Amino acid sequence: MKFFLALFLALPLSASNTSIKSLYNSLDPYSLTQYMAFYELYPDTNEGKEAINHAWRLLRGGNHTQHLPQFLLPKFDIQAVVSLVTRQPYDEPVKLTEEQLTAIEELCSHFTNRKLKGLKAWTKEEVLALPPEEIDLCRSLLIEQFEDSSNLRNDIRQYEASLDLMALQIFARLPEDATPLDKIREINRYIFQEMQFRFPPHSIYAQDIDLYTFLPSVLDSRQGVCLGVSILYLCLAQRLDLTLEIITPPGHIYVRYNDGETITNIETTARGINPPCETYLGLNTRKLQKRNIKAVIGLAFVNQASVYWTRSEHQKCVDLYEKALPYLDGDPLVNMFLGFNYLFVGRKKEGEALLKPLKDYIFDYAVAPETLTTDYLTGNIDAEGVKKMFLPVDETRESIKEKQQELKKLLKKHPKFRGGILQLAVTYLQLGRSGEAQKILERYHKIDPNDPTVEYYLSIVCAERRDFPNTWKYLKQAEEITQKRDHSPRALRSFRNKLRTHCPDPSQQ
Repeated sequence: MKFFLALFLALPLSASNTSIKSLYNSLDPYSLTQYMAFYELYPDTNEGKEAINHAWRLLRGGNHTQHLPQFLLPKFDIQAVVSLVTRQPYDEPVKLTEEQLTAIEELCSHFTNRKLKGLKAWTKEEVLALPPEEIDLCRSLLIEQFEDSSNLRNDIRQYEASLDLMALQIFARLPEDATPLDKIREINRYIFQEMQFRFPPHSIYAQDIDLYTFLPSVLDSRQGVCLGVSILYLCLAQRLDLTLEIITPPGHIYVRYNDGETITNIETTARGINPPCETYLGLNTRKLQKRNIKAVIGLAFVNQASVYWTRSEHQKCVDLYEKALPYLDGDPLVNMFLGFNYLFVGRKKEGEALLKPLKDYIFDYAVAPETLTTDYLTGNIDAEGVKKMFLPVDETRESIKEKQQELKKLLKKHPKFRGGILQLAVTYLQLGRSGEAQKILERYHKIDPNDPTVEYYLSIVCAERRDFPNTWKYLKQAEEITQKRDHSPRALRSFRNKLRTHCPDPSQQ
């Protein structure tokens, strides 16, 4: 799109009819953006008028409604619609009139999401009462986003119109009997190539992840974290009759298409590429958790809460986790986060009531039990110590050293706190001091020999120090732990194969 706009701007407005005609003939016949941009620059030329007529035909797509005259759009104020389609992230948001909103809604009446009961909901109570399969994700998120607005319905319809126009542009490129893979290909092309949605730089999103999660800011900026762009993808998929699964590895989310035989992953942080499923597994992640549409709404609040947690604004965290819970149906991870934040704001009884069921709890997707809650409930750490574990740090050498000193102070008071011991070991690994890291990891091992990550790290450190007997010992321990949970991590398999080339397994000699 930027390429063609540059061409338009390079061509003088007083250019010859031949030049304008030549430029018009070079337009992509399926690009609504290009035809509207052309019309915006040359509205009084024959080619400009033909461009807006062609744009209208693209907008109509497969919708043969009789309620709109064929040349409706050129007859009313088309400029706002043109600006909405062609706007850049740095442009002011475009506001459509009631006439324009109604026309776009009519044009999109054939989209699949129009059949959902959720499109009739205007309150979060109505959304919560719906089964997940009837929820319109866009409408539900916007209800939460604009709940304090004095003009909620109009605010919501403005952003729905923007999504509708995006879906129309994708629809225009689809063959008549489009397959799910056709739709995925065209959504990827439109989002990541034509509209150039991108993952924001870490230095920006780490401080304001909520700005790159919620739908309006993602649409306005064309930048989003994994959840933000996955939400956009799902909103378009609901319009285009594309059923996708929502997958949440720890700390991440992506979408995928599953026809029962083949899985097509859609990595929204990397322009929609299809990495192998095993990419998302880890030493302590044995399976991928599948979510429903309703849960995605709750996850948006969980993301927002993470920002306030790093700022130590724990009452705001409590408010957001409480908003998330009804959508996540008592999710144990959210209960844990909410429980700790209750502790931080002085609501100890409520916090411990949420945490006690999670003592020695193993998440279904995990290999080892969760340790933070257990260590708190058994007195190995207090609430203030837990709070320190979540303070933000960058990855500079100076910051790592500062974190290291804080962890040492914490562990003097709480010497059996496993989370602190592991983080201290990691700081030494980050500084390239494997000998000290080994001693700290062995300290963890004596307290708890059932953490596959710790056993793997010990194996790696021993290998670097050419202590191969202990390398094999800790590797086998990690393998035994993961096998008990029907998991064979790629990291362990790869390391075993590499280790064999340096030192055969002594038990097989």
